[in-house]
Amino acid sequence: MKGDALYWLMSHMFDAFIWGGELTGSENLSADGPAVYVSNHALALGPIAVAASLPLRIYPWVVSDMLDRKKAAAYLNMDFVEPQLHIPAPLSMPLARLISQASVRLLRGVGSIPVWHGEQVRGTYRISLDRLVEEQNLLIFPEDPNLPMDEQCKMRPFMKGFARLGELYFERTQKILKFYPLAVHPGSRKVKVGKPISFNPRNNPANEVVRIKSVLESIIRGMVIEMTLQGYAGIPLPH
Repeated sequence: MKGDALYWLMSHMFDAFIWGGELTGSENLSADGPAVYVSNHALALGPIAVAASLPLRIYPWVVSDMLDRKKAAAYLNMDFVEPQLHIPAPLSMPLARLISQASVRLLRGVGSIPVWHGEQVRGTYRISLDRLVEEQNLLIFPEDPNLPMDEQCKMRPFMKGFARLGELYFERTQKILKFYPLAVHPGSRKVKVGKPISFNPRNNPANEVVRIKSVLESIIRGMVIEMTLQGYAGIPLPH
């Protein structure tokens, strides 16, 4: 599909020059059919680590402002340049503009799915479902930036909107969608894949959204804490 060559080029470059880490739990990866991969964000490193590690073509959900040439610089400045690069004003905004000139092209080029809010979120679901029906994989980082971070696992609570994809996909195809938990651990340079959680069409849809969100958040938090403890002990923990 369009953007595949650019995606794999970026993946290899991320692995060679930024990440260079290890993928564990690869036996849990989807063997067939589309899937949704859900990960902690690990600041700016999460998307890079997952793209560099997974041997799959994935389509990421990206905040819509990041795909808008007029809005990307302001968003990058607020979300990345000042808080993560620690570049103060007035230098931060010119740098954000420079970064956005490349980032918007790249994110659009690999087929990123814009995440809108309010009534426009229907567009996000529509594009996502089209990709899933085409047997493609999605990548979602559902941490809520407005909520406080858990310092133990460096994660924020998840938003639940992404979990509606299970219900919407079933309505459209009568097939079960699987959600795969991913844990990015920058300290050990590892990405871990957990066993999938499947949408259950027999459950009340509203309750199922909460269940999927809560279970995935719990699993990912547990995997991050486990890898942190392994790093402290220097020895593998029993599974």
